[in-house]
Amino acid sequence: MHITIKPDTSGFVWLHRLVDILMPFLLLYGIIETLNYPWAERYAIMGILGGFVFVASAQVVGIYQNWRGRPFFNSVKMILKGWALTWGILIVIAFLYKDANNFSRLVVGLWAIITPITLIGYRLFIRLILSKYRMQGKNVRKIAIIGAGKVGQHLALAIQNTPWLGYKIVGFYDDNTDLQNTQIENIPVVGNLNQVYQDAKECTFDELYICLPLRVENKIKQLLNQLTNTTAVVKYIPDLFSFDLMHAKWTDLKGIPIISVFDTPINNTTARLIKRSEDFMLSLVILILISPILLVVSILIKATSPGPVIFKQKRYGLNGQQIKVYKFRSMTTQDNGSVIKQATKNDARITPIGGFLRRTSLDELPQFINVLQGKMSIVGPRPHAVAHNEEFRQLVPKYMQRHLVKPGITGWAQINGWRGETDTLEKMEKRIEYDLHYINNWSLWLDIKIIILTIFKGFINKNAY
Repeated sequence: MHITIKPDTSGFVWLHRLVDILMPFLLLYGIIETLNYPWAERYAIMGILGGFVFVASAQVVGIYQNWRGRPFFNSVKMILKGWALTWGILIVIAFLYKDANNFSRLVVGLWAIITPITLIGYRLFIRLILSKYRMQGKNVRKIAIIGAGKVGQHLALAIQNTPWLGYKIVGFYDDNTDLQNTQIENIPVVGNLNQVYQDAKECTFDELYICLPLRVENKIKQLLNQLTNTTAVVKYIPDLFSFDLMHAKWTDLKGIPIISVFDTPINNTTARLIKRSEDFMLSLVILILISPILLVVSILIKATSPGPVIFKQKRYGLNGQQIKVYKFRSMTTQDNGSVIKQATKNDARITPIGGFLRRTSLDELPQFINVLQGKMSIVGPRPHAVAHNEEFRQLVPKYMQRHLVKPGITGWAQINGWRGETDTLEKMEKRIEYDLHYINNWSLWLDIKIIILTIFKGFINKNAY
């Protein structure tokens, strides 16, 4: 587990935004001038759009969030994701305006390659300059950590892994007598909590991080009262491990700090708009493309067994509200009550064509209609029957948290092999674990990744009966 360190303020974030807006235009202009191509208004529009769309894409993928504490390789991946999203949007715009043939392929190709390399190189240059400056001992802040437990050790590891931040750890303070005069990750335990006040008065450190568990609240209050008589900067890091808050989100209300314990990155207007746009456009295109398959499957179902072509089953959707999910009927019975038996291997209820439909996920295709309606999403936790929900919500911790988002046709659990029959509690727990990972880490890029992986390995599965 890695804790990133967020600076109080940073002018570099706005510098990055300014550079990101200007750089695509300047690079495009430079490429055209170098190749002696005529400059046209369409290139100016593309360059300007490229800058503003990239900044918007960068905001979506998180490039401007907590960048100081982020490993550089992660920043590189984010820049490439942001530029790929920008490139896709520009291609769609050019296609809609039917103007793609008026651009030089050489110019556009070079621009597509050189721009992200330059944006990455610029950030690397900034980091190297800051790193060299701080490695010389300039602008270095001495850090002390109260508490050598999990939180304190993870904070220390985060600081050690980002030396260019200019933080130097002078030591731990802990009341555990077994730790006195020892070292943890090459950092000495310099004393107990009684020594903190004296060292703070002597300016042994510039900043003090309190990493004590909440159960020692009185000791924390006592420390804070003592430290008011010093000039040390004191910061408190809550014990995220005690309450499983590693994925919690900090917000504030009129200056009052709030931790969103059960939340998701999708729970804001911009993210919801992006995901809904993604669902609407993709489901519309997919339904048009698969319409011949839908027709053939409908005919086969009607010809091989009596009953309706489409099976509608009540399931829980967003916020636990009931929805009707569409599927091609693959069984002779249509269970939709308080007791539903999951399909098993060699299940007698499966129709002659039903087994094939279920193994290849063709029975799920009508759910793109649910997506178009806005009741489901292409990517999200798979919806379970209401009866199964009521059963497993009592057995699996955080089970209902999967309904913080719309249910999906495919999901993170499915592409990782947790698809089909869940005949044991352990299997369901594993599926929920992957569902919650998706909810906690949602991004447009993760959706695209899941869709691509579903195409290659998510349709056919030996666990689906």
